[in-house]
Amino acid sequence: MPVIALDCRYITDQPSGIGNYVRGLVEWLPKLAPDIEWLFLRSPRAPAALSREPNVREQVVASVASGPTTMWALPLVADLRGVDAFHGTFNIQPAGLTMPVITTVHDTMWLAQPECCRRSGLWGLVETFYWGHGLRRALRRSQRLLTVSEASRRAIGQIDARAAERTRVTPLGIEPGLRAATPEDASVVARVRARHLPGVKNYILSVGQFAGYKNHQGVVRSFALAFRDRPDMELVFVHRLGESSRLVPLARELGVADRLRFLHGLNDEEMRALFWGATCLCHPSFIEGFGLPVAEAMACGCPVVTSRVSAMPEVAGDAALLVDPHDDRDIARAMLEIEDDPELADDLRARGVARARAFQWRHTAERTLSAYREVC
Repeated sequence: MPVIALDCRYITDQPSGIGNYVRGLVEWLPKLAPDIEWLFLRSPRAPAALSREPNVREQVVASVASGPTTMWALPLVADLRGVDAFHGTFNIQPAGLTMPVITTVHDTMWLAQPECCRRSGLWGLVETFYWGHGLRRALRRSQRLLTVSEASRRAIGQIDARAAERTRVTPLGIEPGLRAATPEDASVVARVRARHLPGVKNYILSVGQFAGYKNHQGVVRSFALAFRDRPDMELVFVHRLGESSRLVPLARELGVADRLRFLHGLNDEEMRALFWGATCLCHPSFIEGFGLPVAEAMACGCPVVTSRVSAMPEVAGDAALLVDPHDDRDIARAMLEIEDDPELADDLRARGVARARAFQWRHTAERTLSAYREVC
């Protein structure tokens, strides 16, 4: 029986997109491949055992998933004896691995556009070197590369054509609990709004970590263009890490600072209720590996405004309004269209729910398993 090791250390008590991705694989891979023994490297911060399937064993590895020990010394802290293939799930290939390696490259930003990701100053330069180093090793040495969209596969090809030939596309899934609202959910929406958005009648929603490529400054500028004279509309940011200070001065300059709200640390029910109650999701990123909030919003019946570049059109299909992320007026126009045209909003809700059905973690795992079998 072949043994495949899966690095699952992004599953912690801190929610993240990569953590959700790995959870999807953990749920489905052992069921789909009972002929494989699975070794899951688990973080000590994981809330519980990752799987109860009989063909799974778990090993706690104390080092941080994305830290230097993983980059340069993983074989010294994880017992990988007898492993026939190793799957690195977060953009970098650890050094010193002697078995075939499969690496998931979620995006190529650290090589192609590091200014969109890094912080300013010396630490930003360190981050660029660190992540770029691990990503280059993955592109050169991984027997197979997985990525989450055709747009990301093309981006890999622009850096290394031979790496693109070894790349397989495994689109992400969405959590099964994300669904359109029913009349019975009105009380949930009211409760969540009373707790987190007291006094707010209508709101535009923006979801994702605070990073340059997310274009959150553009969201604020576009909101001001569209709704400066509509005091009943507010702008709600859900930031995973709660970073917001750089947006407040911009909003103050534009005269909308009193209508910005920042939330973080929400549970699944609260996040779902925010999608249900929003006028639309505004997600005009400059670049994305996939753009999971777009799929999640659509699944909840929330109209979506997103970019017509990178992976977003691939995810949204015909179920969203696509805009130029560099054009604040175009973004503002799309938000106003949804607010002022109830029939358009209803049509986008219906299209989004139908489109989101395509994104299932089982499908992600099936494509991933196919890549494993090519290697083993």
